[in-house]
Amino acid sequence: MTIEELRKIAEAEREAQKKYQHHVCVCIAAGCLSSGGDLVRDAIQKEVVESGMKSEVLVKGVGCMGLCSAGPLVSVESDGKMYAGVTPEEAPDIVGSLDTGAGGPAECPTNVPFFERQKKIVLENSGKIDPERIEDYIAHDGYRALVGVIGEMSPRQVVDEVIKSGLRGRGGAGYPTGLKWSTVAKTGEQEKYVVCNADEGDPGAFMDRAVLESDPHRVLEGMAIAAYAVGAQKGYIYVRAEYPLAVSHLKTAIRQATRLGLLGNDICGSRFSFHIDIRLGAGAFVCGEETALIASIEGKRGTPRPRPPYPAESGLWDCPTLINNVETFANVAPIIRNGAAWFASIGTEKSKGTKVFALAGRVTNTGLIEVPMGITLREVVQEIGGGIPDGKRCKAVQTGGPSGGCIPERHMDLPVDYESLKGVGSMMGSGGMIVMDETSCMVDVAKYFMEFCMSESCGKCVPCRAGTQQMHSILQKITNGEASPADLALLEELCDLVRNTSLCGLGQGAPTPVLTTLANFRDEYDSHIEGRGCPAGVCQGANRNGKEAAQ
Repeated sequence: MTIEELRKIAEAEREAQKKYQHHVCVCIAAGCLSSGGDLVRDAIQKEVVESGMKSEVLVKGVGCMGLCSAGPLVSVESDGKMYAGVTPEEAPDIVGSLDTGAGGPAECPTNVPFFERQKKIVLENSGKIDPERIEDYIAHDGYRALVGVIGEMSPRQVVDEVIKSGLRGRGGAGYPTGLKWSTVAKTGEQEKYVVCNADEGDPGAFMDRAVLESDPHRVLEGMAIAAYAVGAQKGYIYVRAEYPLAVSHLKTAIRQATRLGLLGNDICGSRFSFHIDIRLGAGAFVCGEETALIASIEGKRGTPRPRPPYPAESGLWDCPTLINNVETFANVAPIIRNGAAWFASIGTEKSKGTKVFALAGRVTNTGLIEVPMGITLREVVQEIGGGIPDGKRCKAVQTGGPSGGCIPERHMDLPVDYESLKGVGSMMGSGGMIVMDETSCMVDVAKYFMEFCMSESCGKCVPCRAGTQQMHSILQKITNGEASPADLALLEELCDLVRNTSLCGLGQGAPTPVLTTLANFRDEYDSHIEGRGCPAGVCQGANRNGKEAAQ
């Protein structure tokens, strides 16, 4: 495959799509699929055929359009219209309005902050291309970066470009991507591996799933570029088995890319070969930790090991291994196509580019968003998210999943970047963002995340195995209105112990929701303990015992 051959495929696909006067895109990602997106697509396709407009209307299933709370979503590219909550029965109205420009279901406006305030790099193709057709991806500049890298750049030049871009790992800690690539590249000529961590286990998070469902070739291209840069010939995508649609699209994408010579042996006629296999995870949250993930790929029990050595030096089968998550790899091709300086111009001084978030909880517009680093939490919640429904006030925003913190409303003007979130006790994490209003009990929230960490602990180290159980037990006593000040003191002591002595990030991060709720909502803990009940009215045990104490 040469640049010229790639260009011909792209032009042929664009010309084929230009023959249609109308392009109707129907979201069939998991969110819309769960509410009948596939039935809507089939109904529109049937209506197009029966109305004799088959040569005029192209109907295609596409990936996530973002506004998941309003699905199934349908967009008509020719006139810029979008329809929300579409049912199969509305197919005749949509098709009938294509020629007349009138009628059709109620429109979903696109000139609103939810769409206008976003900046899409990772999601630039989501909702636009058919994820099961490589030609559609190529028509949108797909694989141009890979072919260009192999033909025009040395591996060292690729690593340098990623370093200059300032891209940091989007999986949690924000480690500089280029530095990690450089470490693997310097290990010499030996067997090496590239691994994509798609083991997305945070409650309320669906960023990686949506990217894999919507634009799988984007991730494959990023992995191939990384393999070329570090000298690897074998790659693995470790993805949750609970993501059947993502797995299906990945399998199709790998098969198509191999058929066109963009994966496999002697890619683009060069001496570079790269093969990708899929490994399915059984849903263990701890396998999101890279050493546990490696153990799982090797067929062992998914438990972490002490570091060093780090996977970049000794990872999969004791070989140098580059591990990045889905979103990190999805940023690579745009950086190569547009240049490191372009990417570095977006975001803040230390947090470059954009970040994809799964916006969930008590907010009007829930769904998948991509925003430039440095945007404030208030802008995300009030403008993009549309504010809190039912006239309630925002109480807190939880970022970073079970290892992240609960940020109170007074910090809503905080920039969303790695340093700022860390400064208030939270973290970026993989991109979960849960909004809570005044009906949320922050003690109950802390108990929920502790229960999650307790049940997901692999049990290898005592601090995490026993500590999370003890902390959950104390939180249970507090929400039942049965705890004493001594229990609260013990809880704080346990937080410090578990954070500083656990083996991996699961245990080290488990106390964070407790610590941040203690720091920012201490009065709620005191109310439960002192017999005044649960201020939010959530913890019935505390309310019942509070009433008895008052009597």
